[in-house]
Amino acid sequence: MALALGEGGLAAGGGGSSSSSSSGPGSSRLRRQLELGSFAAGEYVKQLSQQSDGDRDLQEHRQRIQALSEETAQSLKRNVYQNYRQFIETAREISYLESEMYQLSHILTEQKGIMEAVTQALLLQADRDDPALGARRAATDSRVNNPFLPLSAKEVAASEEGRQRTLTTLLEKVEGCRDLLPESPGKYLVYNGDLVEYDADHMAQVQRVHAFLMNDCLLVATWLPNRRGAYRYDALYPLDGLAVVNVKDNPPMKDMFKLLMFPEGRIFQAENAKIKKEWLEVLEETKRSRALSEKLRLEQEALPRAALPSPESSNPFEKDEDEVEPPPEEEKVDLSLEWIQELPEDLDVCIAQRDFEGAVDLLDKLNEYLADKPISQPVRELRAKVDERVRQLTDVLVFELSPDRSLRGGPRATRRAVSQLIRLGQSTKACELFLKNRAAAVHTAIRQLRIEGATLLYIHKLCHVFFTSLLETAREFETDFAGNSGCYSAFVVWARSAMKMFVDAFSKQVFDSKESLSTAAECVKVAKEHCKQLSEIGLDLTFIIHTLLVKDIKGALQSYKDIIIEATKHRNSEEMWRKMNLMTPEALGKLREEMRSCGVGSFDQYTGDDCWVNLSYTVVAFTKQTMAFLEEALKLYFPELHMVLLESLVEIILVAVQHVDYSLRCEQDPEKKAFIRQNASFLYETVLPVIEKRFEEGVGKPAKQLQDLRNASRLMRVNPESTTSVV
Repeated sequence: MALALGEGGLAAGGGGSSSSSSSGPGSSRLRRQLELGSFAAGEYVKQLSQQSDGDRDLQEHRQRIQALSEETAQSLKRNVYQNYRQFIETAREISYLESEMYQLSHILTEQKGIMEAVTQALLLQADRDDPALGARRAATDSRVNNPFLPLSAKEVAASEEGRQRTLTTLLEKVEGCRDLLPESPGKYLVYNGDLVEYDADHMAQVQRVHAFLMNDCLLVATWLPNRRGAYRYDALYPLDGLAVVNVKDNPPMKDMFKLLMFPEGRIFQAENAKIKKEWLEVLEETKRSRALSEKLRLEQEALPRAALPSPESSNPFEKDEDEVEPPPEEEKVDLSLEWIQELPEDLDVCIAQRDFEGAVDLLDKLNEYLADKPISQPVRELRAKVDERVRQLTDVLVFELSPDRSLRGGPRATRRAVSQLIRLGQSTKACELFLKNRAAAVHTAIRQLRIEGATLLYIHKLCHVFFTSLLETAREFETDFAGNSGCYSAFVVWARSAMKMFVDAFSKQVFDSKESLSTAAECVKVAKEHCKQLSEIGLDLTFIIHTLLVKDIKGALQSYKDIIIEATKHRNSEEMWRKMNLMTPEALGKLREEMRSCGVGSFDQYTGDDCWVNLSYTVVAFTKQTMAFLEEALKLYFPELHMVLLESLVEIILVAVQHVDYSLRCEQDPEKKAFIRQNASFLYETVLPVIEKRFEEGVGKPAKQLQDLRNASRLMRVNPESTTSVV
């Protein structure tokens, strides 16, 4: 019974439909009893077993407990669902509030910077209008900001010397920075401290570093093991190209900030939140001071300089003072325009956002503005900054065209980077990278082709993939480099190398696998037909494919020639010089059709009654095999193969002719001798003219060797005592 009650309690824990038995004073008492802190399940079951009259009481009590369990479970579900909804809504509100607070903080920071810049600009304008007032304000500000700042020039120089001495002392502890950080009178140390560098991708600790912030750059040095207070040079970043980003705390990753300098970024962790805040503030303040001082310097250099009075000359041959012409003043270039001052930063933003067109537009605008301006020192300095951004932009565009990038999208995917490189005056580099990218794409497409069982099917796919890619590349090249005719020779060279890649895959599948001559002829025919498609854009690569395939085709022709010669010699060795009996009219009709397809139209005169053919089986088989060889060879024909094909035909024909001549001279039976003469007449008067005519039709010019062979007035001489033919 105790076991039954335990099972009931266990079943009640799973939940189910509520029962009406849970209502009433009995259920309330049971609920209060179960809610007691001193409730013991074992004692309760033991007491209940002793008080019950039988199994029925236990079953009723079990039902009440189960109903109470189901009611409790339902109540818990409702409460959990209600709390879960409230939790989701609260989390959403917190997220919204956090986003708004972050935006508000960012706006306030920007407003603070703007107000400080405006105030500083107004003070500078006032100082420029009233120098005496500016001097008094500078003295007052110095005393307010730093009450310990001396007022004498000697003490000011001593203070500057002390700051430089401090910088020199600290940098002596850094190995390898002497040559990279030349001494200059205006350079001084602003802030320094220990940081921990983390990997930007996996947020794993990399190394401990010590950072030195100077008024124009940031030096990062790594700790030297076993040498306390000594460091090794790691990197130097100019403040002009450095961006500072606050990293949101995400325990255990906290107190971090990120430094962005194209094309990389590094994450550092400060010792605590206070030091992190100091780093962020001092970096921003130093960058702002650097930008402001640079702007003031450019404005001062842009102001027209007062003409200096020339000393009185004692040369009697010089003209009078009133006749001396003043030296021409150098034309000043106004570089104080807002868009010029912000140009380096705008270029950095465009490069980071991959707005290549916007970056090149800014460069074109600057070049147009400076086209007719003299080259002064401020212009040179501006050019140096811009040239550094141009190198960065070029590196990004080069990476966009590298084969390591994704090759999907076809040639048009490269148009954006290619066009911007051309606008930057990098046409040669753009052409080289574009062709390398397309070569990698073609190579990948060929490698991804599945080698099917049927060779012809694979060749169809191979030709479609390769020549389609070549045609698309040619059209895209013509679009991108329409105004650069000097790049077309590079495309022709690339097309030849791409064709060699195609021929390697083609030959490996067709010729290296020892396919039949008919299959090879069909494959070559397919390749030639696809190659002719390039003539649509004025590109004819037929001669290249001929040059690359001539060796393999020669080998295939000679190999098949050897097979025919061996088969002919084998049949000659078993020749009995008997007429052919085809047994059925169907077989005779089939033979007539085969000979007609070979070009032998007068074959009917060699047929007899009752399916007999007045020719030897050897001569008929030789005729069909030779004509089939000629038809397939003509599909492969191009001028470089003329002599190979002609010599192969002559060798094949000589084997049959010599065998007939030898048999005629050695045969003594008059009937067989007459039959041999009839076969010889068929070869000389029917087969050889058909071969000569078909060769001339396929090649376009007659073959003198075949004419000489046919017009021979007598059969070739052989040694009567020999049993082998003489070639």
